Amino acid sequence: MGVFPLAVALAVSFMSAITLLGMSAENYVHGTHIMLLFLSGVFGTPIVLHFYLPVFTKLNTMSVYEYLEKRFGVRARLVASTANFVQLLLYTGVVLFAPSLALEATTGLSGNTSVLVIGLICTFYSTVGGIKAVLITDLFQGLLMFVAITCVLGVAAADLEGGLSNVWSTAQKGGRIDFFNFSLDPTARHTWWNLIIGGTATFLSLYGVNQVQVQRLLTAKNYKTSQHALLLSGPMTMLLGILTCFAGLVLYTVYSDCDPVASGRISSFDKIMPYFVAERMSRAPGVTGLFISGVFSASLSTISAMLNSLAAVALEDYVKPLCRKIGVEFPTEKATLIGKVLAIVNGFNCLAVAFMAKSMGSLVQVAFSISGAIGGPILGIFTLGMFVEKANETGAVVGTISALITCVWAAFGNLKVEIPPLPVSVAGCDNSTTFLDYRNASKFDNNVNDSPLFYLYRISYMWYTPMGLTITLVVGFLTSLAASRLIHKDAREPDPDLFVPSLAARIRQRRQDAAKTTNSQVFVLENRK
Repeated sequence: MGVFPLAVALAVSFMSAITLLGMSAENYVHGTHIMLLFLSGVFGTPIVLHFYLPVFTKLNTMSVYEYLEKRFGVRARLVASTANFVQLLLYTGVVLFAPSLALEATTGLSGNTSVLVIGLICTFYSTVGGIKAVLITDLFQGLLMFVAITCVLGVAAADLEGGLSNVWSTAQKGGRIDFFNFSLDPTARHTWWNLIIGGTATFLSLYGVNQVQVQRLLTAKNYKTSQHALLLSGPMTMLLGILTCFAGLVLYTVYSDCDPVASGRISSFDKIMPYFVAERMSRAPGVTGLFISGVFSASLSTISAMLNSLAAVALEDYVKPLCRKIGVEFPTEKATLIGKVLAIVNGFNCLAVAFMAKSMGSLVQVAFSISGAIGGPILGIFTLGMFVEKANETGAVVGTISALITCVWAAFGNLKVEIPPLPVSVAGCDNSTTFLDYRNASKFDNNVNDSPLFYLYRISYMWYTPMGLTITLVVGFLTSLAASRLIHKDAREPDPDLFVPSLAARIRQRRQDAAKTTNSQVFVLENRK
């Protein structure tokens, strides 16, 4: 796989309908804070390239969790791969649900029917073609995503008086422009700190140790290709992200005097872009179809990648070890067939999650809560293994489980926190509209520190990944030290290739020096004889 196709695949893997619909809705409702999230790649990419990717390149395996077995043991591998399996199932289910919002608003097709259709289609072509087919289709799907956003911006520019030139001033008057919230309050929903720090940690969890992206990077013909593809994917992701965020401000300008949610025309802010398409873009033949194609492509690219990765993890981490345990030889010639069957099973599991996704909340927050609450501890166990030589399996398992319990507990509790939208207007609506009152919502909706809920529940969802990473590292390191003192096992000497390059070089040098010292002592003793 060449640089450009791989870069597109990396960029669109997690840029799903959640990005197209959710990010635009986020900017419409809560303002531009979330745009800072797309700077995380600037900080995260060098870290992935210098530390994480070299380790996996040398390992050269289909499952990233094989690293954990080599570094720690089977228990650590199973804990992390099981957590990742659950994360991918939940996330894919939410991604599968997202395009149903577009179909429901533009075609009148029921949400359940659209979820079923896209799930079956995506499961089919993911299983038939495998990872390389998915990478090829990502090129076309990425193009359609850009076309969808461009269509929305183009139609809005034609409809708005003065084109897009008044968007910034209108959004500023509505309190939507805010990039400089430097509050240190962990319960503030979006601040400079949690978006940059939390965003960078999330980037590392997605591009540094996630099965989906690492699997794609390892399809490159060599290490240089992987590096260049990851570097090129950054600007693509940032461009698409900023366009979707700006689209949210454009939609706010369009509906600045008659908000569709407050006026009762739609039930969710996540439907704001599909509603605009149905209301304003249906006049131009084919444009609505282009938008729906873009939304579906955004979901298909993500779901197909997830299903292939779920199948790979299930095959490498569950099926093959089970065969070894019961003494049955794994039929290598049937590995492809078994992988396809697993992808089909996982596709139906994701469908079940998608049907439950309606009650989970806003698309963006749910997606990042899932990624952070489970992805943070997973990032932690890999980081512990690669950066801390003294870490052992007991510490890794205890640290990861502690972080998972804390973060998942916080994420579920956070569902109870209600964040009111920024003020919206219905002054320009006709008298026949049924109004839902959002006008008294506080302008400063970013903080939830006055809520009576337990403090852990009020922590911003953007802190989940750093929190999971930190808990895993701290608890894992301390437990490793305690275990090494209490359980006097002969510590095995791990392969230096299992550590980040700088630490691996120091370990090799130390072992060489120790070997020289031993040889010198033997030489002296022999001479004395």
